[in-house]
Amino acid sequence: MKKAIVLMNMGGPNNLDEVEVFLTNMFNDKYIIGAPQPIRAMIGFFITSMRKKEAKENYKALGGMSPIVGHTKRLARRLEKIVDADVFYKMRYTPPFAKDVLEHLKPYDEIYAIPMYPHYSSTTTKSSIEEFEKWAKKLGVKGKIRTLDSYYDHELYNKAIVERIKESLGYDNPEEFELIFSAHGLTQRTIDKGDPYQKHILANVECAKKELEKQGIKFKNIHTAYQSRLGPMEWIRPYMDDKLHEMKDKKVIVYPISFTVDNSETQFELDIEYKEIADEVGIKDYRVARAPNHNQYFLETLKDLFENRCA
Repeated sequence: MKKAIVLMNMGGPNNLDEVEVFLTNMFNDKYIIGAPQPIRAMIGFFITSMRKKEAKENYKALGGMSPIVGHTKRLARRLEKIVDADVFYKMRYTPPFAKDVLEHLKPYDEIYAIPMYPHYSSTTTKSSIEEFEKWAKKLGVKGKIRTLDSYYDHELYNKAIVERIKESLGYDNPEEFELIFSAHGLTQRTIDKGDPYQKHILANVECAKKELEKQGIKFKNIHTAYQSRLGPMEWIRPYMDDKLHEMKDKKVIVYPISFTVDNSETQFELDIEYKEIADEVGIKDYRVARAPNHNQYFLETLKDLFENRCA
């Protein structure tokens, strides 16, 4: 029986020419902009027009492409070495798209579509799975598709989180540091409609705290905050910039808890933009931990999801 794993991520520009493609596709996703067509397309066009110049400058600072691309490729290659399956990856808003990857999946009997989102949200997990299944049906892919909604509570996944925090801490005393778990924000309206994302984030923080305790790592305080808000609507709080303003004269480690793979939100927004706020506020020591990427515990998490948890 031929088996394939498909790692599903949001994507990011492979080059500067793809920045507009990325923004256009993202802001035309009905789970990102809830308005009906053609209003959604008009809103998406307006946002893309307003943001593309600044976004290109941001990606230039990252070498002309999103870090998510290389990290996801390496993750797929390394995972393939430890599982009994061929491993592919597809992106939601930039190539390789679901329709491109599915062309290669026609000979497979079972397809394991694993979201790179550990916390379920309609804006990420549901959007990616729906699009994947839609194209599978259109292209006549008959292999059985297995997937799962979330895995933030997986023990090995939380070990990966703690490993990355320890790497950022180094040999310093954790009791001298404030630890901030930073998650990508969502509008309060999305949460009020019943999206479980925020509940999953907070539950993940508790799981990570337990793993820290198990390993005898005690921070001065542990916080949760939300980054990446856009537009005038109310987003879930506390906002990351507000949280940093509480940290004057303190030492801070930020862990990007909603991301399994580093991307522009971690390596530009957290590393550069929020670092500027930290310097303005007077934070003594500001560090950003890396996302799991291809950490061995994360690889083992994905292996276990493939073997035991994909329904």
